[in-house]
This record gives sequence, structure tokens and C-alpha cells, in this order.
Amino acid sequence: MTAPVIELRNVTKSFRTPGGGRKHVLRNACFAIPPRKIVGVLGRNGAGKSTTLRVIAGTQDYDSGEIIRRGSVSWPVGFAGSFHGELSGAQNTRFIARVYGVDTDDLLEFVREFSELGPYLDMPCKTYSSGMRARLAFGISMGVPFDIYLMDEVTSVGDASFRQKCSEMLTHRLSMSGALFVSHSHKAISEICDSAIVLENGVGQFFDNVEEALCRHEENMRAPRHKTAGWVE
Repeated sequence: MTAPVIELRNVTKSFRTPGGGRKHVLRNACFAIPPRKIVGVLGRNGAGKSTTLRVIAGTQDYDSGEIIRRGSVSWPVGFAGSFHGELSGAQNTRFIARVYGVDTDDLLEFVREFSELGPYLDMPCKTYSSGMRARLAFGISMGVPFDIYLMDEVTSVGDASFRQKCSEMLTHRLSMSGALFVSHSHKAISEICDSAIVLENGVGQFFDNVEEALCRHEENMRAPRHKTAGWVE
């Protein structure tokens, strides 16, 4: 049996609330992400989907438990929040290449062709529009190969031709890797994912069957939130 690429073993993540209590995003969560599978992440607003991705990525601490990673894990695809504004797009690209141990010239060449930013790639990122930053971020995300990609409400940018280009590249990457895919689109989850995790009241429940996961999520959405189960309004 192939070992999972990511395992959560009794992982707990909580936040202190203004009233002095705690809100649990994960409470002794145990689930495994199989290799080369696309796993949807479902949950109502505030259930902790994005926080769970950051915990898995290693960019956010958790309270207790253990996370085992048996492969390379991406940052959230398309995330542009970490670019240094004073550096050019090209300089940011080279810096990320060095951090992740990939060839700087190869990644820059890929990003230059993919992003279609032209001369703007050599200008400071603080001069970029949000669309230009998104093009750069998506290009860098697709230019670094990972065993599993973290995708949080990924939306492509630009005109129809560029959106098609993004879709084709993402499909190519996912044909060789796995992914955790956060989306509010049931249609996207149903079409793209092999399995799914439903987050509710600090519990992450894994479903091999995506349609069963969607049904459970719908049941949760119709039920009220319970403060006693980890929610603090």
C-alpha cells in the first residue's frame, strides 16, 4: 500500500477569542492525503478551510498533534502576498527559486513566457496591478513542481486566452501530482476531485466518495452552528 503524502495525526488548531475562550478549527484531526489524488476541502464560511491549508503548508503553527509530509508541498497556488514590493518580478522569482532549490534561470524563463508580463517583469512589484501580481504568482506556482499543490479558491486572471492557458497548465501539473482543493463550487469539487474532506465544528471527516462528502456538507449547511462544538460567534 502506497504511503500517504500527508498525514494529520491528532492535530488541534485553535484561536483565542476576544471573550477569552477558544475557537477550534481542528480538534484532534486525523486524516491522510493519498499521493496523486485531488482532495476537495469543504466547509461553511469560518470552518477553517484556509487555516487548514496553511497548517498543512507549514506556514501556520498548530496547538498539538503531528503532521507528516512525505513529499514536497506547495504554498497556496496563486498566493501573491509574500512578494517584496521593492524587488522586481524577476528578482522575486529568482529568490523563490533559490528557496525551493530549483534552477533560477529555468524558473525565470518559464515565468517570463507564462505570465506574459513583458518588460513589467523587470519592474518593482509595488508598481503592479492586482491582475499583474496574480499573473506573476500563478506563473511561479506552476513553474515549481510539487508532489501536492494547495489550491484555495484558485481563479485564473486575464483574458480568455490566458485563462485557458492557466487551466491547461494546472491540468498538466495535476496529472503528475496531488492537490488539496478548497472551493465553494460544488460543481468544481464534483468534477475535479477524487475524494473530499468536510470540516465542521473542528472535525475533519474524510470521504472516499465525493458525492457523499457533498451531501454531508449540505446537511451541515442546513444545521445551526453549535458553540458547544467549538464555535464562538
